[in-house]
Amino acid sequence: MPFKKTEGYIWSLCCLSHNAFLAGSRRNIKLTMAGKRALVILSKGAEEMETVIPVDIMRRAGIAVTVAGLTGKDPVKCSRNVVICPDASLEEASKQGPYDVVLLPGGMPGAQNLAESPAVKEVLQDQDGRKGLIAAICAGPTALLAHGIGYGSTVTTHPAMKEKMMAGDHYKYSEARVQKDGHYITSRGPGTSFEFALSIVEELMGAEVAAQVKAPLIMKD
Repeated sequence: MPFKKTEGYIWSLCCLSHNAFLAGSRRNIKLTMAGKRALVILSKGAEEMETVIPVDIMRRAGIAVTVAGLTGKDPVKCSRNVVICPDASLEEASKQGPYDVVLLPGGMPGAQNLAESPAVKEVLQDQDGRKGLIAAICAGPTALLAHGIGYGSTVTTHPAMKEKMMAGDHYKYSEARVQKDGHYITSRGPGTSFEFALSIVEELMGAEVAAQVKAPLIMKD
């Protein structure tokens, strides 16, 4: 008699496979040796993939990630109506620094909210002053522009944000999918989120760890 694979069965297999991959990764990466910390600033209207994918990838690498809600700890509705629950408010999380990386997702009006926030400016200025890693993707780099961060560096953005980013000639522009310049990493959009996240992992944890995290993701080389 043929075996009927129910939806629940398939879901269980997926979960088991995912857990097995994570268990293997944890053994190899030795999470207790990591000691790296990331702050992801989440605002209403943020792009979901540009938020969740970097959080997931960094956690797989053993980086302790705090998702901080710009306006508090209440659930945040993102640009495609996906709701994400922050770990803490930005006010709370900023008191627990310093962080090894501060990450700004894109999306609208999420990036605009980041650009208009004095609290985000304070966090970025502190991180920049220590030459701590600052990462921004899609429309996220426009918050760097608004807060005067990284002037003179080479950056990339979503193509729709290029004109805005280059107003005033504060930056050099790159069409690269991921652009690193000094302690700044920028990227282009949802489709580059994995590369963006793995670049952060490589910068903080090294190429070997980044390769270990990438292997079970089945990414196209």
